[in-house]
Amino acid sequence: MQLEDRIFTINDHNEFERTALDVFSYQYDRISIYREFSDYLGKSKEKVNSLTEIPFLPIEFFRSNIIRDKAEFDKVFLSSGTTGQERSKHYISDLKLYEKSFHNAFSQFYGDPSEFLFAAILPGYIDNPDSSLLYMVDKLIQSSKNKLSGFYNFYDEHLITKLKNIRSSNSKNKLIIGVSFALLDIAEQHSIDLSDCIIMETGGMKGKRKELVREELHAILKGAFKVEKVHSEYGMTELLSQAYAKEDGIFETPSTMKVMIRDIYQPMSYVSKGGSGGINVIDLSNIHSLSFLATQDLGKKLSRGRFKVLGRFDHSDVRGCNLLYS
Repeated sequence: MQLEDRIFTINDHNEFERTALDVFSYQYDRISIYREFSDYLGKSKEKVNSLTEIPFLPIEFFRSNIIRDKAEFDKVFLSSGTTGQERSKHYISDLKLYEKSFHNAFSQFYGDPSEFLFAAILPGYIDNPDSSLLYMVDKLIQSSKNKLSGFYNFYDEHLITKLKNIRSSNSKNKLIIGVSFALLDIAEQHSIDLSDCIIMETGGMKGKRKELVREELHAILKGAFKVEKVHSEYGMTELLSQAYAKEDGIFETPSTMKVMIRDIYQPMSYVSKGGSGGINVIDLSNIHSLSFLATQDLGKKLSRGRFKVLGRFDHSDVRGCNLLYS
């Protein structure tokens, strides 16, 4: 079985580790910047025999480098970025691989996307046609059999009426996915019963609002929308897999993805259960770009591979990871 096919047939941790090590060897041979980085850390492919020995490339490398294993590509996803900031660029060799990855992940946690009503409230992303999140949600909407599925304009004066129509529809599975600042703005201005809907936030205020801890955000959304739980999605431009949290911001990963929490001051070491540190992500769906990324997110390690996202590194935190940037 080809390596690209193996990443979607993983059944347990041992199989994941074997596949990840093979992906590491593949990318070490074909992606020069990753090979140089690994060699600098003394981690040639002959010296890497476990997940904890694999070097994780700082995600910032996607801003200034072309990271891919072949010349041909279907699409370049760009991060939203802020004014004056260089945007991350993720070269996608095969969009069908991305589609398979997010369909499999969604199905693993929620079921067949064709059976869902998807209502997407994603201001900011709508203005970025090169957003990987926008691409994913658009494809999920296209797969839906429900005529009410679609993008809902955050600035539409009839938005609340349309949300009430979703609430009153006889659809069994209703998912409202929105960027956090948009959901928060709606919640603070309206109280609307969406108790039979899944409310899913995608994280971050994108500079629109003061950042809130996830618990505070979820408390506001639960009160306004009359739901017992708020779901969360964890993904980014540089990844092709997504983690999902169905309750209390406790994320679980699909079969193509694993999160490891690195020690802030010893980035090649990992914390034990209950410990906090930097989030490293293994995304095997990134087989044609890079599967081993050290993010700027802070997380907490929980049992059974689950994790929480605590926030972002500030500049003082990054100083503890200087060896990654030497």
